[in-house]
Amino acid sequence: MAIFLTKDSKVIVQGMTGATGMKHTKLMLGDGTNIVGGVNPRKAGTSVDFDGTEVPVFGTVKEAMEATGANVSVLFVPPAFSKAAVVEAIDAEIPLAVVITEGIAVHDSAAFWAYAKSKGNKTRIIGPNCPGLITPGQSNAGIIPGDITKPGRIGLVSKSGTLTYQMMYELRDLGFSSAVGIGGDPVIGTTHIDALEAFEADPDTDLIVMIGEIGGDAEERAADYIAKHVTKPVVGYVAGFTAPEGKTMGHAGAIVSGSSGTAQAKKEALEAAGVKVGKTPTETAKLARELLTK
Repeated sequence: MAIFLTKDSKVIVQGMTGATGMKHTKLMLGDGTNIVGGVNPRKAGTSVDFDGTEVPVFGTVKEAMEATGANVSVLFVPPAFSKAAVVEAIDAEIPLAVVITEGIAVHDSAAFWAYAKSKGNKTRIIGPNCPGLITPGQSNAGIIPGDITKPGRIGLVSKSGTLTYQMMYELRDLGFSSAVGIGGDPVIGTTHIDALEAFEADPDTDLIVMIGEIGGDAEERAADYIAKHVTKPVVGYVAGFTAPEGKTMGHAGAIVSGSSGTAQAKKEALEAAGVKVGKTPTETAKLARELLTK
């Protein structure tokens, strides 16, 4: 079992023939991901050789799905063209679209999020500005290093790509059922709550680690959901405890208004829901280890 991505997932890559797409397609193939095609309308009918693995290129997502049975798309499309690419994936009704691209205008993200909703949410969007997701030993859709952990029984959902990697590495001996990087932009597709719901339902996940960041109220809403719906132990970390007051931070979603959105406010909300919250990533990993090995 896993959430959203399994060994049976058939993956296509929108933007596969660009430099970033080529690099990460090769890495995903190395992790065992079943990549069945790429999408580039200007190179339709060609193929790309990845160390002996020929991956065909299709003109559209719909054509790729019809030819291969693909059910996941990973998008490495420049920001200016990402909205059109995501809309194309939604129109094709691919079940999962993983939008890696950083720097997409919030207006564009809001537009394709609303479009997916208007179409009945047949396409789950992960991202944008995210590292994607991995089910260790089965499949990797995105840019998460595939060699930093092993299969296990921890579920991880994180706003931060870098902290996703660190947490997976710190708990590499215990391993993960799935790890999902949802991205830190103000408008994203899959949320903490969506991942928490999926991990709660996954029989192969025994403990959940949730990583948030300063800004917005996503973690507070997740805390409310945990209190009402999650029976499995949850360990949390909120990045930004040392953020200086009044300073604009790097992540697009890290906007703090007064006491709302601060790391302390999020920590208190999570702890009130029964979540053990670490002050550092290492302390968070230690809490997870103690709970899982009891």
